[in-house]
Amino acid sequence: MHEQNGARPLCKASFFETARAALFAGKMTADQEAGIETILARWRSLGPHVDRRFVAYGLATAHHETGRLMQPVRETFAASDAQAIARLERAYRRGRLPQVMEPYWRTDAEGRSWFGRGYVQLTHRANYAVLSKATGLDLLGNPDLALQSEPAAAILVTGLVEGLFTGRRLGDYLRAGTADWRGARRTVNGTDRAELIAGYARAYEAALLAGGF
Repeated sequence: MHEQNGARPLCKASFFETARAALFAGKMTADQEAGIETILARWRSLGPHVDRRFVAYGLATAHHETGRLMQPVRETFAASDAQAIARLERAYRRGRLPQVMEPYWRTDAEGRSWFGRGYVQLTHRANYAVLSKATGLDLLGNPDLALQSEPAAAILVTGLVEGLFTGRRLGDYLRAGTADWRGARRTVNGTDRAELIAGYARAYEAALLAGGF
């Protein structure tokens, strides 16, 4: 079992030095570091015995879903809700989203849109409702809360641990004696880019180890 020793805090300098070299081509912005800190803080809130591999996979997920920005983003990396909706609608009409059965970005009767937001690209009103209940955040009243760092980290961590995105939990793939990094992608989005994200996760685990986690 990979556990954090509650008496030994993470050496951030060693962690960031390793992560910077392996995952950010040697350079990180202040925003990237701040986003990682926020995600790490959320994992630490679960207690001293959180599985290191869970933390690594959570960071890897955010790394992929935010395009390495490590800050919550709108789907399509749009600068506004209106731009995200327009980009998705345009792609849909051009046949570029064949997997989409229901155009979830179209505004509802209350003028809200349920396109992807955050560190993990939470989509569809039903999923916002589930994570709203699980985190205590009013995501139905204000879906843009998922664009704020701390709420986005809560959504990421809670969803991965409790299996709220797809019904699959990290513990189904990362458990004693087993580290199915590729399969862990099923906690978020089937096998989409599974091997790529598995590589990120291994690199983040190495950085966490370097920092003494």
